[in-house]
Amino acid sequence: MTMPPATRPSGALLAQAIKTWGRELGFQELGIADIDLGTAEARLTDWLNAGYHGAMDYMARHGTRRSRPAELVPGTRSVIMARMDYLPQPRGAMGPPRRGPSDAVISCYALGRDYHRLLRRRLQRLADRITAAIGPFGHRVFVDSAPVLEKPLAERAGLGWIGKHTNLIDRQAGSWFFLGTLYTDLALPPDAQARDHCGRCSACLAACPTGAIVAPYRLDARRCISYLTIEHPGSIPPPLRPLLGNRIYGCDDCQLVCPWNRFARLTAEPAFLPRDGLARATLVELFAWDEATFLTRTAGSALRRIGHERWLRNLAVALGNGPPGPPVAAALAARADHPSALVREHVAWALAHRPKPVPGRPTVFADGCGR
Repeated sequence: MTMPPATRPSGALLAQAIKTWGRELGFQELGIADIDLGTAEARLTDWLNAGYHGAMDYMARHGTRRSRPAELVPGTRSVIMARMDYLPQPRGAMGPPRRGPSDAVISCYALGRDYHRLLRRRLQRLADRITAAIGPFGHRVFVDSAPVLEKPLAERAGLGWIGKHTNLIDRQAGSWFFLGTLYTDLALPPDAQARDHCGRCSACLAACPTGAIVAPYRLDARRCISYLTIEHPGSIPPPLRPLLGNRIYGCDDCQLVCPWNRFARLTAEPAFLPRDGLARATLVELFAWDEATFLTRTAGSALRRIGHERWLRNLAVALGNGPPGPPVAAALAARADHPSALVREHVAWALAHRPKPVPGRPTVFADGCGR
């Protein structure tokens, strides 16, 4: 039943109630931010001017609507940020220890079901809960679905700080979590912004296989394996291919070495657990999937977004980086005449390539989220 205006909770009481309702709905933490993103806007502009966004034209397409919430959704006064942990298993518990270079490594977040719909539905249920308590209010739910600066907003909401690898880090929970955003026209008191606790640590910069973290808090997406294997639509630059190792969708290396992830919490969501044997699959096995198999096996997964063509592109590079042998040669030869020029190019490279040290930054193979 909707509360009459005289009995509705004040801003502070409502904020506390929202956090309680959010935790009851399965979010691990919620925070409230104001909409002053002036500092983040300046950093975004500088990043775009440097060309670090690569082919992600959408990062610049919406102008200041990305950094000024009230321009995107008129009337926005407060933003509710929600965190949901996704780490499926402790380090060393996922699959065989120290998986080899013939195994496919997929970013931990993509091993389970796609998080977008789950978080969006959960946030909408939170909005419905607020409506039931106070009556209709202006709001919009976002989960990577619009020009929204999720990480700066989460930082202002006290959910963590943006670390040197540009991911959000929480002192009690590390960085293995998803973020969801609820723009509102409610006048809610903001939480205290999180403080930076990276200190002098530079583990993430040293661990990046491609040197994409060009300076603390500065990422050149054009070199990032997550960008190259997911966002980048075309040919992977040949000098970077050896550095991808056996990573075929995303990269977790900067998070794996972050000391704050000693405190990462395991997910309570069954949907985020690895499925279909992806955490133990070999490169040859996945390269054999035709498009129909790919679409069937990736239904409801974030993997689906790259499509079969990029899937084969990424796997061809990984096979070229791995140990040669008859099964690898046969798998690549079977795709040598693929209808896609993109796939043919990367298969030809893989057939001709033999792993060898790259000056200054040798090939580094990954062994998955649970290493």
